[in-house]
Parts: sequence; C-alpha cells; structure tokens
Amino acid sequence: MLWQIIFCAAGVLCLGYYFLIAGTLRKWNSTFSSFWLAAGIFLLLGSFVAERLGCMGIFGILLLVFVLTVLFTCLLIGSGMRRGEKEPCRYLIVLGAQVSGRRITDSLKLRLDRAKEYLIQNEETLVIVSGGRGKGEEISEAEAMASYLMENGIAKERIFQEDQSRTTRENLLFSAAFMEERGCLVGIVSNHFHLYRALQYAKAAGYSNVCPIAAGCNPVLCVNYMVRECFAIWKMWLTK
Repeated sequence: MLWQIIFCAAGVLCLGYYFLIAGTLRKWNSTFSSFWLAAGIFLLLGSFVAERLGCMGIFGILLLVFVLTVLFTCLLIGSGMRRGEKEPCRYLIVLGAQVSGRRITDSLKLRLDRAKEYLIQNEETLVIVSGGRGKGEEISEAEAMASYLMENGIAKERIFQEDQSRTTRENLLFSAAFMEERGCLVGIVSNHFHLYRALQYAKAAGYSNVCPIAAGCNPVLCVNYMVRECFAIWKMWLTK
C-alpha cells in the first residue's frame, strides 16, 4: 500500500510538472516535456498493474535504482557548473543551441549574454561561436550567434564562426581548427547543466587547458534540463 501511495504521488508530481512546463512555454510539445507526461501516466497506471500482478516490490526497486542513478549523474553535472576562470582566456567557445528560424532562443541567449559579459571584461579574448544549421533553422547557429554578439557591441574581428558542427562533440572538435595557439586557456560557455558533458568532450578532443563558464537557465525548466542531460550523459558513456 505504501509503495502504491508513493507511485501515485510521484505520478501526480510528474504530470503537474508537465503542465507547468507547458504553461511556462505556452506549448504542449516542448523539448523533453513529454517525458514527464509519459512518466506520470506510467507511474499511475504501473502502480495499479504491479499491485494486481503482485510485483510491486520489483517495480519499486527498479524505480529506486533509476532515481538513484539520476541523482548520481546530477551530482556529476553539478561538478561541471563551477566557474573556473583564473586568468583571461585566450579563446571562448560558445556552444550552439537551437535557433528558431533566425531568432535566438532563450537558452542560447543566456549563453551569448554570458559570453558578451566576459568579452567586455576581457578585451583580448577571441570568441568562436559554434553550431551548424539544423532543422527549422534558416541560418546556422554560428551566424545567428555572431550577429547577436555584433549587435551587442562585440567587434566582428574578435568573432570566428564554426558553422559545420551538429553535436556538442563536433562543436569542440571543429572549433579547435580556429585556434592558432595550442595549449592556451580556453573558456567553454554553455548553460550550467550542459558543462559537465562539454568538458568531457573537450578532454577527449585534446583540450589541455579549459575552464567552464556557466550561463543559467529558466528556473522552471532546470529540473527538466537536468534530467534530459542525464540521458545525454548516459549515451555518452555508452558510446565512448
């Protein structure tokens, strides 16, 4: 009975969070939000099915393992959120995110505002904006990012556009070609939940001296992004 109450409560929370995301973004099919809808329905229906089949304990153990794995991964994600600037970076790499047509989306704007802040404070730092053109994008993410930075006072001469990458791994691999100095301090700019994975890819790509430069995210969406990032990290581990 206790397990069933726990599952029902968890299911209601998942469904409630789905509707909160939908209300915040004013759409029903935003990135990863369907996970919370599916999780809520699964927990509510699964608890009753498990009760009837007499396997509530097994169902509970599987759920507990999943939750503990998510929590462990979130701790790793948190370790990548630390701001590591000790001296001015020679280069910044701003990792791309979805562009809606030509419009900078909220998550990407936060990354660019953080990069702009850093570049204003460190006038010798150069910036590589990294991201190709994906589905639903009229221009490459790199072009959209470069335009935004120039509109906000960053000189064109300080900006390099890497416009071929499709993934975080490719962002970092392809951006290295724009760097004349090897081994210099490189700042990686992204939303805080994304930095742990970005740093792992940077290490694999041969970057020897990097620091995370964290941008924030919409507080309502933070849990959504963190859990989504857990799945991306698990995929990274499995495909290494």
